[in-house]
Amino acid sequence: MTQPSAALIIIGDEILSGRTQDKNINSLARFLHDRGINLREVRVIGDQHDRIVAAVQALSGEYDLVFTSGGIGPTHDDITTVAVAAAFGVAAIRHPEADALLINHYADTDLDYNSARQKMADIPEGADLIYNPVSAAPGYRIGNVHVMAGVPKIFDAMLMQVEAMLPDGMQQHRVSVQTALGEGTLAEGLAIIEARYNGLSIGSYPWFKPGQYGTAVVVSALDRDDVDKAAADILQLIEQLGGSGTMEDTVTGGNTI
Repeated sequence: MTQPSAALIIIGDEILSGRTQDKNINSLARFLHDRGINLREVRVIGDQHDRIVAAVQALSGEYDLVFTSGGIGPTHDDITTVAVAAAFGVAAIRHPEADALLINHYADTDLDYNSARQKMADIPEGADLIYNPVSAAPGYRIGNVHVMAGVPKIFDAMLMQVEAMLPDGMQQHRVSVQTALGEGTLAEGLAIIEARYNGLSIGSYPWFKPGQYGTAVVVSALDRDDVDKAAADILQLIEQLGGSGTMEDTVTGGNTI
């Protein structure tokens, strides 16, 4: 078993302008990591039809799974569905089940199910719905592309609906070695350690506290033995450089040393 690859397309002028802060990247990254799927690329693009088409076509051809967030609401600039349909060469049609879900949803409110809201029932032909337990308007999957809402609460709820659609993957093992040494002190030795192992990555991340600084060194791989051996190598390196370190398993959160 290996790790399927994935990409995320964040769609929305409001993200690029800074008016809205994205929260969906972290949610998706954690969700996929827990299921053994490797999120390898994130793109942020505006509400531009041709750019959405190009991004969907490029990433769906390169990765096993693609997710999008944003642009499936009722307003004039919500053009994701039309663009995704164009990317797959199909029409966006009024989906009977999506329409029924929204009719039922708005029947219990004082809001009119007007033409703008009816637009949220338009789905690319041949797509499967991703249900939305928060506000009824569904996302959908077409090919290997999963189209979801940009509102974080709805995005997270849709992720739970997507889970059954996803392939199985092998969860990556990950440990963090903490030390008060600076990453510049560690850099050369970390590169040598990483080169000893196939398919293993080592990242160093500086941290700062009042009157103190240090480095979190994160070791990741599919092979647990390699992770443990590389982490032990890093602890030895830290000692050789006159420092001390502790190792934490970042999957379980348990302290291993």
